[in-house]
Amino acid sequence: MQSYTIGQAARLLGVSPDTARRWADAGRVTTHRDDSGRRLIDGRDLAAFSVELAKAGSDGEEAPYTSARNAFPGIVTAIKLGDVAAQVEIQAGPHRLVSLLTREAVEELGLEVGMEATARVKSTNVHIDRT
Repeated sequence: MQSYTIGQAARLLGVSPDTARRWADAGRVTTHRDDSGRRLIDGRDLAAFSVELAKAGSDGEEAPYTSARNAFPGIVTAIKLGDVAAQVEIQAGPHRLVSLLTREAVEELGLEVGMEATARVKSTNVHIDRT
């Protein structure tokens, strides 16, 4: 089974290594040490913890009504406006998402660099690569 260092786990969870370390210190996620003394998290434990975090993150928050299930809350990092089309970039944790939409939609939403926004992904095909 694959194991992850605290830094790798933090990157996958979209948090800082200090946050992941505090969670491990508090016993929220189980760790063990390898031969060189590094703290590792088993892949299955990390997967279960990430699901737990996602569920806890949605508690008490009022979710918008939408059929799109894959939401990536983040911050708008760039907007490129054309005459008709626009390109909007959102940084959501470790994920950079780029969306092409109409200029009119960007203006109606009042999107600006530095504001919070959620990218919602709805696709008929999802490809997964093993890393």
